[in-house]
This record gives sequence, C-alpha cells and structure tokens, in this order.
Amino acid sequence: MAAFASLREFITALEKAGELKRIAEEVSCDLEIAAVSDLEMKSPGGGKALLFEKVTGHSMPVLVNAFGSKKRIAMALNGDPDSHAARIEELLHLAPPTGIGDFLKLLPKVASLRSVVPRKKKSGKPPCQEVVLTGEAIDLTKIPVLTCWPDDGGPFVTLPCVVTKDPATGRQNVGMYRIQIFDKKTTGMHWHIHKDGSVSHDAHRRLGKRMEVAVAIGTDPAVTYAATAPLPQGIDEFMFAGFLRQKPVELARCVTVDLWVPSTAEIILEGYVEPGETRIEGPFGDHTGYYSPADPYPVFHLTAITHRKNPVYFATVVGIPPMEDEWLGWATERLFLPLLRTNWPEVVEMHLPVEGVFHNLCLASIRKLYPMQARRLMSGFWGAGQMSFTKTICVMEENDPVRDPAAALKVVLDRVRIPEDLVFSEGVLDALDHSSPHPLWGGKFGVDATVKIEGEPGAGEILPASPPVGPEEVYSKLKSSFPGLLSCLAPVRGTRLGLFLLVLEKRRPGEGAELAKSALGCEGVDIAVAVEGSAGDPLGVLAWRAFSSVDPKRDIAVTGKKLAIDATFKSGPEEGHFREWPKEVSHPPEVITKARKLLKDE
Repeated sequence: MAAFASLREFITALEKAGELKRIAEEVSCDLEIAAVSDLEMKSPGGGKALLFEKVTGHSMPVLVNAFGSKKRIAMALNGDPDSHAARIEELLHLAPPTGIGDFLKLLPKVASLRSVVPRKKKSGKPPCQEVVLTGEAIDLTKIPVLTCWPDDGGPFVTLPCVVTKDPATGRQNVGMYRIQIFDKKTTGMHWHIHKDGSVSHDAHRRLGKRMEVAVAIGTDPAVTYAATAPLPQGIDEFMFAGFLRQKPVELARCVTVDLWVPSTAEIILEGYVEPGETRIEGPFGDHTGYYSPADPYPVFHLTAITHRKNPVYFATVVGIPPMEDEWLGWATERLFLPLLRTNWPEVVEMHLPVEGVFHNLCLASIRKLYPMQARRLMSGFWGAGQMSFTKTICVMEENDPVRDPAAALKVVLDRVRIPEDLVFSEGVLDALDHSSPHPLWGGKFGVDATVKIEGEPGAGEILPASPPVGPEEVYSKLKSSFPGLLSCLAPVRGTRLGLFLLVLEKRRPGEGAELAKSALGCEGVDIAVAVEGSAGDPLGVLAWRAFSSVDPKRDIAVTGKKLAIDATFKSGPEEGHFREWPKEVSHPPEVITKARKLLKDE
C-alpha cells in the first residue's frame, strides 16, 4: 500500500478503489452537504467518500467522508492500524545490541526512523502557495465552509490542522480544533482548556505576546489523522505522520508567520491570536450528537490565505453516531494500545464503542495476576492523558469479547455482583460532556467484571440468578403508573442479571429516576435504565443517548443488589443539574428529503 503525498493523490486512489462517489448535482454548503453526508455515513460499512463537484456560490469542490470506512482509513494511514501498532510495539521493545549480530539486525530498524523527520522545503514555491492572498484580497467566505446543523452558530471548518508554536521551546504543535467563520478575516479558535493549543495560548497570554497560528486544510490523510491523535506530550505530529507514511512530510514556511506547514496542503490560513481577546463562538452540533454551547473563545485574525490552484475543500460532519469519526476513533484505539501497555502491560485488549463517543465508555480486558488489579487499572486510566476523560470503564478477563459490545454485555451480566463490583468516583471530564452538574468534572463509574481470585472478596462465590421475565410483562406492570412509558427492551436475554431499557417520553422532573426505581420492584429486573426516545429508536441510538446523559454519581442509584439508572435529560436544579441541557442535532425534514433523493439519483 502506497503512502500519499497529498490529498489529491488520496482522492485518485479512492476513485480507483471504487471508494469515491462523485455528486454532480448542485448542492448548498448550508445544511445540504451535511445532510447528504450524514445519510451516507450511516450506510452499511460507512458508505463511500463523497466529492461534491458543484457547490452553490463556490468554485471549490468539497470532499467528505474520506476516512469513513475500515478500508478507507487503512488506505489513509498507509496500512491497517494494527500493523502500525505492531511497528510501534516493536520500537518500544528495542533492546541494546549485545553483539555484532544484534547490531546488524538493529540497523534497518534505526534507519527506518529517518523517514519520520519532516523535511523543510527551503527553495522554490510550494504547491500550497501557488496562490497567495493578503490584505483586502483575504476572504474566507469564498471557501465553501459547511454549516452542518440548523442551530450551528455559523459555518465551521471541521478538519483544520492548527499549527502553533511553544513560546519557550519554539517547538511546533499540530491539533484539530473546530474554527467558526465570523467574517472575511476572522474566526473563532475552539481551544478546549485541556488541549495543547490552549496550553500554548495561555503561555503566550502570560508573556503578553501575540500568538502566531497557521491552519492547514486538505493535507495528505496521514497528516490530517495525526492532528487528531492523542500523542504523548512532546511527540511531533508531523513526525508521527511520517512514521505512518514511512516517508517524511515536506514542510513549507508560511508567508506572513514564522510557522511551517505541509507543502502540499490545499489551503493554508495564516494569522494570529491576540491574548485576552475572545468572542462568543458556537453553538455547534458536535461529535457527541448534541449541540455544544456558545461560549467565549479566542479570535483568529487572518494575515494571509494561500492555496493550490483549483483547491479541494476537505471537511467532515459530526453528529449522532455512527459517523465518519467512528473510524478515526477506531484507528486511534488500535494504534495507541501499545503505548497504554507501557504503563499497564496486563492490558490485552481495549475497545471504545461508538455508542460511547470515545470518552463515555471503555471496555478493557486484562491478564489478571493479583486481587483488585481491575480497580488499579481504572484508577490508572482515570489519571492518564486523554483516558482521564473516560466516564465509564469496564474491566474484563483476557479472553472476554471486549470488541463485541453485545457479547461483552452478556459476560458482564453473568459475572458482576451488585454493588460489590462497582466503583464510583469523580474526576475530570471532556469539555463537551453535558451530563455532569458542572462543566469539566463529574461522576465516574467502574465495573470490575473480572473473575474473582484467591484473596479477593467474592472468590469462589456461587452467584444466584434472577428469574427470567420478558420486557412485555415489565412494561405492562409499569405503564399505568407512567403514561409516558413508550416501550421496554431487554438488550440481551438469558443472563444471570436482568437488564431492561425503559423508553420514556418524560413529562416532569424526576420521572426518569422514579421509573427506574419502580422497575426494580418487578421480579427479574436487576438493572433498570430510564432513557428518552421513541418506541422505534434503534438500540444503538438508545445506548448512545443513555451513556451521554448519565452522571454516575447523581444518576445511578444502588438499591440492595439492584441498580436504577436515570439516563433522561435533566431539567435543572430540581434534578441536580446546574447548566443548560443541550439539544440533539437533526436536519429539517425537507433537507433530509432532498438529500435522500440526491443519493438515490446518483
């Protein structure tokens, strides 16, 4: 599999592989492209990459969903993520040579690392500067930036590789932070407080220095992925892209700022952020499937736009899963497992189910050697980098099927003891989490689903099974007391503990908690989850909504040997919530109808 030096090479390869669908009909970058993309992303296997060739009011075509399948993400990264993970693991375990034979074997591996170092182009005009616009020629509105959802605060750049520099070390950082277009020359800069870009911005603020910024749009796919990757502090993203490509990334110096950017990028935005200057940015329909709120963020002032001749605008759309970012998350999960094992070598496998939108649920299996090892792992994950944002962690045995959530759920329901195997804690949360009473921190939930061994409470204990009961029977017992109850579902059957989802049209504060607790009075119901939705919602959507809406400390109640979980929206302080609850994203019916017709006609 060949690495791609540019986005254009990737597009050509996608088309040759039958992975690209061209949309010749005229479409608007205001909602329409997003609606078409959302439908395609939810197709079996992730659908096709979409190239919108005629965008109303613009000359640039728009590429979406280029990463959105297992095949395409492997093409983008120059190989299957697991093969790259094996390369990382091999490098992590390199040992000093003990003789000439070992030394000779080591040479090819060391030589291969030369490919990771970026090369700076110091002569000739790079492709990304074939057209240079400064002064009054700068006009962001000429780029077909997408407005993805009806309540978005405006158009947002969704695949920007944002390049900044540490004021103390001079080291560059590349991250992916959404950018709202304010006008022809200014944008928002959505730096979450936990992210490297925000740390660098704070360092500039404390020094009272203007912060130079460059934004690369439409880089080669390995660079775009690297900008999303949760790399350890100090690891250069362009070097990581070179590792994936197995050839160096060529960089070009910007025209108006002292930063280096990928030379083959389609579009470069150059400019600065003035420390202390903010503007309201948002709302934005985010990867959580909800609108993140409007808040003050730094302002990016443009000093130049440079681009290739006939550039392609590269974008994604995020929302209720599954979406394109599912496959970016899958690649990250596979690639970074070896790095997790450097701290926790007992970890055999890990999975971040798409219903958990990367930070709400982690399933991990371990090779268990000693009592309470699962709890040690939970504590470790909750204190480690981006894993610290994980809300729910379930630890299982080494041969358990963690990559199959439905099968894993059966194992958990057969093995777990309530409340002995449950862990409740508090800690940092992702800035986009809306379930906790307060921003940035909230409840954590751990499930020890390992087999208990000698020296551990519960070792050798024979666990009683609840009598089987059908969801229809549970529904009939609860419906008269809860008229808003729409349906009752049992995600799995025949397990020792009975789990039931209670789909509710909530009519008053506290009703979700009351419903879940009342359900525990039904024989055979051990875990009751009240979640909002409609009777026809797929199980995956209900699971996504439940994981998104639960703050474990507030919403999970232990009653004897049973659990009541209120996964409904919280309407205010009377339900222990002290900020606005966001809306789910959705497109207007007429936009969806047009999108369906367009895909059918193509």
